[in-house]
Amino acid sequence: MTAYAVTNPATGQTLATYDTSTDAEIAESIARAHAAASAWATVAPEERAAVIRRIAELHRERREELAAIIVREMGKPIAAAIGEVDFAADIIEFYADNIFRITGDEPLDILGEGTAVVRRSPLGALLGIMPWNFPAYQVARFAAPNLAIGNTIILKHAGQCPASSAFLERIYADAGLPDGAYINVYATNEQAARIIADPRVQGVSVTGSELAGAAVAEVAGRHLKKVALELGGSDPFIVLSAHDLDAVVQAGVDARLDNNGQSCNGAKRFIIIDGLYDAFVSKFVAALAAVRPEDPTQEDTVLGPLASLAAAERLQEQIDRAVAQGATVLTGGARKGAFFEPTVLADVTPGMDAYREELFGPAATVYRAADEDEALEIANGTPFGLGSYLFTTDDVQAARVADRIEAGMVYVNLVLADSPELPFGGIKRSGTSRELGLLAADEFVNRKLIRMAP
Repeated sequence: MTAYAVTNPATGQTLATYDTSTDAEIAESIARAHAAASAWATVAPEERAAVIRRIAELHRERREELAAIIVREMGKPIAAAIGEVDFAADIIEFYADNIFRITGDEPLDILGEGTAVVRRSPLGALLGIMPWNFPAYQVARFAAPNLAIGNTIILKHAGQCPASSAFLERIYADAGLPDGAYINVYATNEQAARIIADPRVQGVSVTGSELAGAAVAEVAGRHLKKVALELGGSDPFIVLSAHDLDAVVQAGVDARLDNNGQSCNGAKRFIIIDGLYDAFVSKFVAALAAVRPEDPTQEDTVLGPLASLAAAERLQEQIDRAVAQGATVLTGGARKGAFFEPTVLADVTPGMDAYREELFGPAATVYRAADEDEALEIANGTPFGLGSYLFTTDDVQAARVADRIEAGMVYVNLVLADSPELPFGGIKRSGTSRELGLLAADEFVNRKLIRMAP
């Protein structure tokens, strides 16, 4: 079985296979990216911005074609796939628009005479290791800020995304990037390790599982390379009070089913104050039970298949294990091929695996909290700390609870509000870095101090 293949999860049919890169091709890619880095770094920021803006334009011009590839590769509903491509274009355009903020000197107030500035300069060639759940968006949020800074990109996409990764490479080339500034490789894990080890490669960013992040960080650490990690999450959705409970329930449904339930920052654990628990859970279960997995090529489909049969089987095993350990299935719990019913688990206790695991699919766990403190105890009781969602009618409580949530992001009284200017990332086992916003452009950069006498 080839490592790179397009297998439609809705049908199980393998549509195309791709050969992995040879060692010679990997060596050539490293050499090209390294050579391009010196030239790209000297291009004036406004000229880099023009190329990056063209990359965004080509995303929009070719949105339907790229979205259709994404649907075939990982089962995302077509409307969501088009939305993903549009969001990727917005992200790329953000870095073109803000290139002078990204590359400009930062003057420092100093105690002595003279001047001092921090000057941001690129590091060189970087490796990006991308996941399958957002084939276009994930690439945009890594590649765009680093190209804006002046770095070059070697891109290893997920094994099930070879068509979209090739399509994206063509977009970047057609936009006018110099040869070697953005290179797609069909690398094995062993070849990726050799890319990281090569002294011409200055850093690596990985978005994926804890296991993948740990493996990459180990290799990077051995070779003293900068590493950025964006890993999993089991985000809490905390409800402490509500003026409109139906709207809060719908927000919960939207946050759980986004991307077929396969978003690392999707709401997964629903922690409801005692006085609202019964009403919320009743409405939440009914709303999820009404959603049926359907053909992802149809424009009105809300929930498609999971990205692969293996992903569906893994979620099934987690749910079956939770039930064996004492959890109760309130709705769903079954699959057909890669299609998985929306599922709600109750009675999950700290002794169960599901209390701490990430359920990557349309499955939620619900918890009753006696008060604010218990809600926070449950929310913070996992190894993850990516995002979080808080619903309350009390602004003072919102500020207090947001401060106590152990996460890189807190969204209060809204969901699905990611935006190019907002930094994305977590703490604990959810990662070590930030993407999106201006912070993303500071991950792989030399912040050089220049101190001058009067």
